[in-house]
Amino acid sequence: MKKKWILLEYDKYFKYSQKKYMHCNNCWNENTRVLDSRSSENGSVIRRRRLCENCGNRFTTYEKIEVFSIIVEKSMNRKEKYEKEKLQDSIIKATNKRNISILEINEIITRLENNWSKKSEITSKEIWKDVLDELKQLDEVSYIRYASVHLNFETSRDFINFIQDNLNSK
Repeated sequence: MKKKWILLEYDKYFKYSQKKYMHCNNCWNENTRVLDSRSSENGSVIRRRRLCENCGNRFTTYEKIEVFSIIVEKSMNRKEKYEKEKLQDSIIKATNKRNISILEINEIITRLENNWSKKSEITSKEIWKDVLDELKQLDEVSYIRYASVHLNFETSRDFINFIQDNLNSK
């Protein structure tokens, strides 16, 4: 009996995900009301507080303009669709245990995406070079961590050479 309930819930989710209506994340009802709307992230995102008129659940939604759809050319001419989450994860790893907020990381990504939006294709090398430029201005340790991965540092000498070439020229 319980398996049928799970399948019904799955079918219900699938049915609602096909429609263009905002639905309650608790009861899947489409009758929701906007209680409050605010602009955030320099006006590029709208935050809405909603109320489900069926179950009374309150929840938050975010509207963001899809800036672009870009193709990333990787090594050996492989191509794939740009994924913001991959970039965000790599920057989060580089900034781990540093005093850098997720908001600062998202601002970097937004700036980079705005710069790249004029292109239809970009190489992965261009991406990590642009990220390095941003991280160099934000935090030296994160800059070195990110570079060590993308430049394939193998020895401590690689780190020393990189620091001497890129950070001592301040």
